[in-house]
Amino acid sequence: MRVPNFGIVDSSNGSTGNGTRRFGVYELDLRAGELRRQGLKVKLQEQPFQVLTQLLEKPGEVVTREELRNRLWPADTFVDFDHSLNAAIRRLRDALGDSAENPRFVETVARRGYRFLAPVNSGNGSATQSTAIETPAQPSARSHIWWILAGAGAVVLVLLGLKLGLLLGPHPPPAMHISQLTANPADDRVRAAAISHDGRYLAFSDETGFYVRQIDSGETHPIALPQGLAAASIGWFPDSTHMVVALSGQGLQSNLWEISALGGSARKLIDDGHSPAVSPDGREIAFLGGKRLREELWVVGADGSQPHKLVGHEGDMFGAAAWSPDGRRIACTRASIAYGYGANGAIEIVDVNRQQAGSVVLPVTSVLSLAGLDGPLAWSSDGRLIYTLLEPRPRQLDSNLWSVALDRQSKPSLPLVRLTNDPGEVLSLSTSGDSKRIAYLKGIPQPDVYVARLNGAGIIGEPQRLTLDDRQDLPFDWTPDSKAVIYMSDRTGTFKIYKQATNQAVPEVLMSGNRPVAQPRLSPDGTQLLYVIYPNWGEKASAVPLMRVPLAGGTPQEIVNASWITNHQCSREPSSVCIYSVMAEGLLTFFSFDPYKGKGSQVLQIKDDIPQLYNWSLSPDGTTLAIAKGKWADEEPRIHLVPVKGGPDRWLTISGWPGIASLDWAADSKALWATSVREEGNALLHIDLEGHARAVWRPKKMTVGWAIPSRDGHSIALLVSSGSANVWMAERP
Repeated sequence: MRVPNFGIVDSSNGSTGNGTRRFGVYELDLRAGELRRQGLKVKLQEQPFQVLTQLLEKPGEVVTREELRNRLWPADTFVDFDHSLNAAIRRLRDALGDSAENPRFVETVARRGYRFLAPVNSGNGSATQSTAIETPAQPSARSHIWWILAGAGAVVLVLLGLKLGLLLGPHPPPAMHISQLTANPADDRVRAAAISHDGRYLAFSDETGFYVRQIDSGETHPIALPQGLAAASIGWFPDSTHMVVALSGQGLQSNLWEISALGGSARKLIDDGHSPAVSPDGREIAFLGGKRLREELWVVGADGSQPHKLVGHEGDMFGAAAWSPDGRRIACTRASIAYGYGANGAIEIVDVNRQQAGSVVLPVTSVLSLAGLDGPLAWSSDGRLIYTLLEPRPRQLDSNLWSVALDRQSKPSLPLVRLTNDPGEVLSLSTSGDSKRIAYLKGIPQPDVYVARLNGAGIIGEPQRLTLDDRQDLPFDWTPDSKAVIYMSDRTGTFKIYKQATNQAVPEVLMSGNRPVAQPRLSPDGTQLLYVIYPNWGEKASAVPLMRVPLAGGTPQEIVNASWITNHQCSREPSSVCIYSVMAEGLLTFFSFDPYKGKGSQVLQIKDDIPQLYNWSLSPDGTTLAIAKGKWADEEPRIHLVPVKGGPDRWLTISGWPGIASLDWAADSKALWATSVREEGNALLHIDLEGHARAVWRPKKMTVGWAIPSRDGHSIALLVSSGSANVWMAERP
């Protein structure tokens, strides 16, 4: 093993040299390689010293475990990384008199890495604050899951890059103070939150109910809601006493209700609405209607009268809406699906001047165009748009707040400015009327692979978590001996393919590289691993390859390429049928292929305005395609059974369930596994070929995404998502 070269780096100029860093009563001498406390040398080994050096280079920011690994151990160094890094952090805390439970200096950021908390003086009299404001550097990648692609059911969302003309500008505003407003545990996540116009109150909902909290004192009061309904999104009226709240229940659509913080009965305003935003004068409410990929932006009177649509087309996804301070315009985030990485999005402004209220087509101005931008936003009274951007890898599960000021023509007039830099995904945000307080809901998603034993059409016992890391892990197949699950994971920052035995805690890498690889499935004989290579950020998906590589190891070979391969599956021996699907404008086309010879003939073509909604699976005996519209379809859930080699097709109507979110065949080709539509606590369904659906498992406070049976039919691998969420506040001095 080659001994690592622990060069001492002075972060003030990025090269080896002189420099000191002071924090609290401590001083780090980079030249001497010493840590001193009030002038006295503190014993610190080389690896903890290097960890401290890297943390001090970015005080207040998360330094990922992967970044520390690259600093401490070269790529060709073989160590037990997790154990060694944990030991280095422990020795560093011992030297600083710090603790993980109540950190003063080194904070553990769950599922990410570590953050240095204290202000740092560089030795020249200047101090580095722990909350930084910055303009964005060019990110490398961002991934996120959408349950929209057929079979795979997930697409990696990768967000990168901003227009360079916005990156330069004058001095940034003062740093914001970040504080936590709720402290709910993982099994009681906050589901919706909004700050009142006067900045005094926080309305929020969680598993136990709906509440209004006085921010400065912490005094909290429950608010009664109609029986069986829960708050999904909240907007305050300017009087800071009334709210419009989107309420929904199990199997029910979201509707808008008026609710008083002072008590009293809730009053329904309009059906089919969510993400409400009240105009500055309190006379109108902007909201989103429709289902995902079919969303529309609407405006309705504050009393629920005269609803009218503003914008929205087939395939649109809206993140949120926000009124301008003068009430004459509405900003919204609107996105459409892009291959492999989710959404091509933009912040748009719709002119809703009341003199134009009767116009058929309202003026729309694009402010920012960012790949993947479809999250929440707010329009503060000082003229800034506050929005969210997702972080580059390896922080692809995180998003943070940014802002940009607009001129009178609604064009960006200042650089993009980072407001927060903490872990988790921003789920909603709102601002006080004076723009000094921003409340934002942050969640930390956790998709994992679970495994359960099967007894015919049932599960034996409670499914057990297989993947113990804190990254995105998505199962797609099993090894031929049914002893290990094959899945994709971004645990190193880029999606790679792994296999992990059900009795082991550590996976084995099957396929890696600089480009994301996804949808790992086996060939009919089980000897070849088939997968898709997603394009790197900035590349157009004009030629996305479907690849093969021997499961035992070898050189990858391209099978076929197409502009948008949504799914691929093969039967199992003795059958040798393989099919992939390609998406185009209004079309979903199925082709046969041979893992060694390439593309075959067209099998089927579906015409639909939103082909992204379709999910399909090939039976293991190779005879039948099962096709269903996904979770955002309007119709009663149905499954279309189509013979691969011709013959009569038929439909299965799945009664008693609001929709189907995924679809996979059972190992014996005599039934189907599916998951029902619900954000949390949904059901894993076993469906026979007569359409009779039976709930086999309902996870508690989690969501089951899809199910992959082993080849012998004795086990099943499940995608199960959990997470926590709390409210934070960014406040300007």
